[in-house]
Amino acid sequence: MADTDAMPHAPRRVAVLGAGSWGTALAALIARHGVPTVLWGRDPAMIAAITRDHENPRYLPGVALPGSMTATADLQGALSGADLVLVVVPSHAFGETLRAAAPFLEAGAGVAWATKGFDPGSGRFLHEVAMAVLGAHRPLAVVTGPSFAREVAQGLPTALTVHSSDDAFSRQVAGVLHGPAFRAYTGDDMIGAELGGAMKNVLAVATGVADGMQLGLNARAGLITRGLNEMLRLNHAIGGQPETLMGLAGLGDLVLTCTGDLSRNRRLGLALGRGQSIADAVREIGQVVESVQTADEVMRQADRHGIELPISSAVRDVLHGRMTPADGLRQLLAREQKPEYPSDLFG
Repeated sequence: MADTDAMPHAPRRVAVLGAGSWGTALAALIARHGVPTVLWGRDPAMIAAITRDHENPRYLPGVALPGSMTATADLQGALSGADLVLVVVPSHAFGETLRAAAPFLEAGAGVAWATKGFDPGSGRFLHEVAMAVLGAHRPLAVVTGPSFAREVAQGLPTALTVHSSDDAFSRQVAGVLHGPAFRAYTGDDMIGAELGGAMKNVLAVATGVADGMQLGLNARAGLITRGLNEMLRLNHAIGGQPETLMGLAGLGDLVLTCTGDLSRNRRLGLALGRGQSIADAVREIGQVVESVQTADEVMRQADRHGIELPISSAVRDVLHGRMTPADGLRQLLAREQKPEYPSDLFG
């Protein structure tokens, strides 16, 4: 681990890969902090609009972007000279994006990501995918926490956390994010941080369903609290630190995603609770909804470790059409009475 007393150097140039709402917001944030920043996206027409109008018309309409932030559809050009790369694409595109970027990375460039979820199919954590693609010697970090892209792009107060096994790199990443309205903390629990960022999307569907069914604020609070319990138990089984999930990467992100209507996963749950079909709800949202795939991977992890996760299991079954939201609620309410914290909670 790097010397924690030495201040990490500021990057010469940051490349943000992914021109969706979150990638655009983070690129704008870093550029406003005076760091040369380039945003890469696949769609040349959208990139041209960002360059011409200083606005992302599809994902952040009406939000002005700094003129100092450049945008390009040329991946090699975006990575040229960048000694810090921030990947902000949906989880299903994470591995593909890293493989495409790998040949063009600068020798000493570190790679961080603000992607939440698992590698589809394999169920691997994203740091495992990154190590497999980029090797064990390149600095890696995950950026996570309670954050809606539009609020960050608008300069509203936000707090996130950066986790890495390389202390100097986590502080470098946090350094380019930290600013007058943005607090960036650091930690060293990548697996716990990644689990929190992924699993909260599944639990947001549950609270959205309850709110869509107009079950009240008591039900919402109960689902959030018991959902946190599920996160803590799975986190313990996979080797994460409990304090990680009691902070921004867990509780903070869980509360925001379960209660804020800017959350795509909560909106999916709301639609299902009101009787809308999954296909119609996803089409209406118009962006990737991570919980559909993430619910499967969470339950694979739970089955692998022999852990019962009733809320997450019900969400998975509802998303696959195996039960209705009302059936899922009845199943949860029919569970036996038991201590809130059994002695073998982490056993």
